[in-house]
Amino acid sequence: MSNAVIVSAVRTPIGTAFKGSLKNVRAERLARTVLEAAIERSGFAAEEVDDVVLAESLYGGGDLARHAAVAAGMLHVPGMALNRHCASGLSAVGVAAAAVLSGGSDVVVAGGVQSTSTAPELVWRDASGAEFRGMPPTFPHSAEADDDVTLTVGFNVAEKYAISREVMDRWAVRSHQRAVAAIDAGVFADELIPVPLPDGGSFETDEHPRRTTSESKLASLPSLHPEIDGFSITAGNASGVNDGAAALVVTRRESAVTRGAPVLAEILGWSAVGVDPRWTGTGAIDAATRVLEKTGLTVGDVDLWEVNEAFASVPVAACRELGLDEDRVNVHGSGCSLGHPVAASGARMITTLVHELRRRGGGVGIATMCAGGGQGGAVAIRVPPA
Repeated sequence: MSNAVIVSAVRTPIGTAFKGSLKNVRAERLARTVLEAAIERSGFAAEEVDDVVLAESLYGGGDLARHAAVAAGMLHVPGMALNRHCASGLSAVGVAAAAVLSGGSDVVVAGGVQSTSTAPELVWRDASGAEFRGMPPTFPHSAEADDDVTLTVGFNVAEKYAISREVMDRWAVRSHQRAVAAIDAGVFADELIPVPLPDGGSFETDEHPRRTTSESKLASLPSLHPEIDGFSITAGNASGVNDGAAALVVTRRESAVTRGAPVLAEILGWSAVGVDPRWTGTGAIDAATRVLEKTGLTVGDVDLWEVNEAFASVPVAACRELGLDEDRVNVHGSGCSLGHPVAASGARMITTLVHELRRRGGGVGIATMCAGGGQGGAVAIRVPPA
């Protein structure tokens, strides 16, 4: 077992991209907000931080980790940008734990930042020289195929596991209901950091969950790919397009004890996997399986699961394949409701796990997710008894 521990875990509220509260807040501002708050809560001084590892995805380059470190006055901290698509935030925590365990660093801030609203627009050219805007199709179906993967990964998983649209819609509605109930009960209070807004005031509450969502309303939504016969993925049973950030401070247990820092959770293990891009959604299942094997845990040992709802089909498939109790999965909502700020989601999931397990008096949690291009990532933690 590792002795890498989490001594603080925070996140911003999640905004709805392009029209929500964070639409004019750049990624650099989000990164600085969670970085400063995570350090302030950690029990360590900024001068004691050795590195910052922040995930960023679809943002057009740069190094948000270094930018945030400088903006926070930590000129001595180098900063690393990390991109594993949707699993980037999980991988950032794994990289931080590895750095701590190797002795290369003692205190590392890890997390992820996504400002879809302010991300630069990509311009690219195909083989003929024709110019296009938006995301280029970068992943073939397999090493033997040249055709590109389209946005059908959620549908492929639904087909593979015989998951109907009705089942996915039902999962999505429950996700919204759970998120709204958590917001109303103040469940997220310990993990949320308000974001200062350019026009004054601050953004303090997740805004993507919909209170009036119902199965009948979701059933009325059109398919995202009507040209594909039977395509069952809609805007309602897929994740939102969002902005947000999360950060955690990782250190050695000995350092936390010496410094008097609060040990919120121990990082038991982490994993990253690759799968056929056609079955990207199964990356969450494979990553979870691998982290269970690496840590020696069984499904029965795990008290709570976070399985990102990039598509509702993914957690449904994970529950079926791994034998998970749905009442222990995404207990306060996930991508369909809270939203999916891509690079930040993994760190958000761990942050929520840490605080929810603490509310329950301790326990083991696993966060797992699929990632673009046929990938997956998972992190296992243990929260000590209260």
